[in-house]
Amino acid sequence: MKKLGLLSIEVLLVLSLVLTGCSTSSSTPATTQPAASTQPAPTEPAQPPAPEVNVVEEAAEAYFANMPADVYKIPEKDFVAKVKAGEDLFIVDVRQAKDYDAGHIKGAVNMPWGEAIAQNLVNLPKDKTIMVYCYTGQTAGQTVALLNVAGFNAKSVNLGWNLGISKVEGVADVTETTANAIPAGKTEIKPEVQTAITDYFSKMAELKGTTYANYKISEDDAKKALDAKDTSVMFLSVRKAEDYAKGHIEGAINIPFAKGMQASFNQLPKDKKVIVHCYTGQTAGQTVAILRLLGYDAVSLNSGMGMPSTPGTGWANKGFPVVK
Repeated sequence: MKKLGLLSIEVLLVLSLVLTGCSTSSSTPATTQPAASTQPAPTEPAQPPAPEVNVVEEAAEAYFANMPADVYKIPEKDFVAKVKAGEDLFIVDVRQAKDYDAGHIKGAVNMPWGEAIAQNLVNLPKDKTIMVYCYTGQTAGQTVALLNVAGFNAKSVNLGWNLGISKVEGVADVTETTANAIPAGKTEIKPEVQTAITDYFSKMAELKGTTYANYKISEDDAKKALDAKDTSVMFLSVRKAEDYAKGHIEGAINIPFAKGMQASFNQLPKDKKVIVHCYTGQTAGQTVAILRLLGYDAVSLNSGMGMPSTPGTGWANKGFPVVK
C-alpha cells in the first residue's frame, strides 16, 4: 500500500509538470500584424501642364531661324533663265489684274495683292517652288514670308516686274498676255495659319487709303513722323551693320536681315508703330510680314533707303537726312 501511495504521488508530480508546461506555452501571446496605416499613400507631385504651342508664332520664328542662303529671293536674270529653260515652277503675279493682263511671265497666274492670296492658299502646290513677283519686290516680299509660314517653298523675284524682270534681256520671249487659270487644289493648311493669313489681309484692307495702306508708309510721311518726334513710332533698319554705321535714320535701331534675326526682336516694342527699312524695301517686306504675325505693328518704308537707279525714290534719294 505504501508503494502504491508513492507511485501515485510520482504520477501526480509528472502530470503536474506536464500541465504546467502546457499552460506556460499556451499563455505566450500570439504574434499579431501591425494595424494597417490610416494615412493616405504619398502621391507624386503634380506636373505643370505643357506650355501651349502657338503654331503661327512658331512658324513665323522658324522663317528666320531656318533662313536659306538665298534669303528667299532669286535674281531676276536667274528667274527668267529658269522660265526659258522650262523648269517646273509655279509662278504667281501679285500685281493688279490690269497690269497682269498687259503682259506677264508665261504660265504665271494672277493673285492680286490682298485677300485673293489668303483665299487661294489651298490651290497652291507644296511640291513645287513658288516664284512670286510684284512691281518692285516689296509686296512680293510680304507674300513670300506668309507663304513660307504656311508651309510652301516660295521665293520672290528680285526688284519685281518694273525694276527687275522687265529689264532682263530677252524677257519678251517669255512674256504673254494670255490669262492662266488658277488650278483647283486641296492643299492642307493648318487652321491657325489660315486664320492668321486671312486676318492679315482683312486688317490690311481696312487701311486702304490711309498712311499705312498695304502695310507700307511713304518716305514723305515717315519724314513727317521723324520731324514731329512722334513717340508712337520707331524706326528699324535691317541693313547690314556696316551700312547702318555709315548713315541711318535718326533714332533707328539695327537688326541686320539675316538668319537668326528673330532672336533680337525682343528689342522692339509692341505698343509702337515700327517702320522697317532696308535698301529697296524687299527684305523689309519680308520682315514686316513676320513681325506682324508675331504681334508687332510693323510697316515698311517705301523703296527703303533707295538705290542709284531709282532717283527720287527712297529715303536717301529724296535727300532726307541720316546720322552716324
